[in-house]
Amino acid sequence: MTPAELSRTVLRAVRRAVDEDVLRAPVPEHAVVERPRPGGRGDYATNVALKLAGPAGRPAREVAEILRGVLLEMEEEEGTICDVEVTGPGFLNLTLAHDAHASLVRTVLSQGHAYGHGHALAGDVVRVGSGPHADAVARLVHAQGGTVVRTSATDAPVADLGALRARLGRDGATWRLIWPTATAAPDDLLVQRETNPLFRVRYAHARCRALVRNAAALGFIGDGDRGEGEGAGVGGGGGVSEEYGVARVLADYPGVLDAAARHRAPDRLARHLDMAAEAFFRFHDTHPVLPLGDEKPSVAHRSRLALAEATATVLAGGLSLLGVSAPEHL
Repeated sequence: MTPAELSRTVLRAVRRAVDEDVLRAPVPEHAVVERPRPGGRGDYATNVALKLAGPAGRPAREVAEILRGVLLEMEEEEGTICDVEVTGPGFLNLTLAHDAHASLVRTVLSQGHAYGHGHALAGDVVRVGSGPHADAVARLVHAQGGTVVRTSATDAPVADLGALRARLGRDGATWRLIWPTATAAPDDLLVQRETNPLFRVRYAHARCRALVRNAAALGFIGDGDRGEGEGAGVGGGGGVSEEYGVARVLADYPGVLDAAARHRAPDRLARHLDMAAEAFFRFHDTHPVLPLGDEKPSVAHRSRLALAEATATVLAGGLSLLGVSAPEHL
């Protein structure tokens, strides 16, 4: 479940509370759902109760308790939220059920590179120049439904861009212009090691694709519909396993695309892809995706493989928006 989907769930809860006359307030058009602040609980938090307190004429915590009850009723029907807690002055902290994370993997795999694309900028005309940075902005704007009008501005003089491409290659030069603070020196982008974020991201993609090929050779495929059993796997009732960390990064991807397009900041996407790669490697190092030795492929292996496939899909889609290639082999 993505933050946007969870926002719609929160709004449905508000609407139900209003329809049942347990809350008298206008139903807002949007409900902000974001990660809890440091020290916060659950997977996501929303301040919708604080926004409704004034119109409802009731304390925010009282409104939050009403919405908590409705959300828990909806959880019994839909099974996407396993816990809701009221914290602070009236924040609702939401913990997702395992099935919600499995649904996320299915969504990514079904939508492919279109995952995270939307219509947030529909009707907007955005003027951009030319060059790798501007081209990435244009692709991000298009991915959010906006229209691009080209100007004469450029990222860098043609001679400088040509020299950078000759030195780093097209992908390295593009990455450098999009996220110039990612490495201490341009030549660091030529080194195939973990300190190079471009290599990290592309290697994570290549490793995911290799896992899919190797699994096929062993005779099994990923299955995003099945979990790892109680207390394990993606989510696990709000746990902090490495698999769960990957799912969280994938869930945040649509919001990152939206923000990168709105702020004309493709470096936000580059940073997020780097986070996805790091999360994947933590997962990969502690949760074997492929059976070991004479071990038979299990439900866990199929679930992990589906998560690796989803990760590869997001990494490839994000790199494509940046104008950087995603090789199957490195």
